[in-house]
Amino acid sequence: MEKQKKRVFDKDFKINVAKLIVSKDKKVAELARELDIDEGTLQSWKSQYIKNSQQSFPGKGHQTPMDEELTKLKRENQILREERDILKKALGIFSKP
Repeated sequence: MEKQKKRVFDKDFKINVAKLIVSKDKKVAELARELDIDEGTLQSWKSQYIKNSQQSFPGKGHQTPMDEELTKLKRENQILREERDILKKALGIFSKP
């Protein structure tokens, strides 16, 4: 039994396929047969496209701009908390008689 190699599709391909499905030009089942791609995969692409439009499919290891901003803000928030805690400890040390 030969192991099937995983196929990788680029962002533009996924967006174009999702546009076809969303615009009702092609049905998911029909397109799945034509492209030899699982229907579930195409449904997933459609959902991602509807949710994020052109920002869909950022690529492996990349985030959407909103997720990127959220990560940045969480990191900044953590740094500010650590700085606040250090200042509280310093204030406690220097305010002792």
